[in-house]
Amino acid sequence: ALKQGGYVLVFRHGATDESQKDLYPFRFDDMKAQRQLSDKGRDTARQIGAAMKKLGVPVGAIYTSRLNRAIETGKLLADKDVKPVDALTDSSSASASGMANPTGTNAKAGQAVRQLVDAPPKAGTNVFLITHKTNIADAFGKDAGDVQEGEAFVYRASDSGPATFAGR
Repeated sequence: ALKQGGYVLVFRHGATDESQKDLYPFRFDDMKAQRQLSDKGRDTARQIGAAMKKLGVPVGAIYTSRLNRAIETGKLLADKDVKPVDALTDSSSASASGMANPTGTNAKAGQAVRQLVDAPPKAGTNVFLITHKTNIADAFGKDAGDVQEGEAFVYRASDSGPATFAGR
């Protein structure tokens, strides 16, 4: 079905180097102040991208968080330019720790992600969104809080309402 387009794939960035820690507030141009992809994360993103290409899955727009690990994941998945957007950036220090926010104070962030998911892709293409664990949990609920690095949620876009969950 992905070959026909019309889907939005919401990826958590690839595997990271856990020995690195994010420094707050975020400095998006300072790679030493951010947790980066590990070699495993880069390899997995390349493999997913190669599989999509081999299967003929058309990739349209790629929107990412402003953090380098998400930007790099997006570029490796599709070997094309990506567009970093605030809506996918995990910007609060509580969220950035990788812990889902059970109180729902990040509902606004979740709504911003949902708006991107609900926007239909250009005809015949699929949209990739690369974000973080907390943003995925905020957008799709506590059941999504166990999303693993490199995992994707797939949504079927609709011209007449919100996108519908198609798979994980």
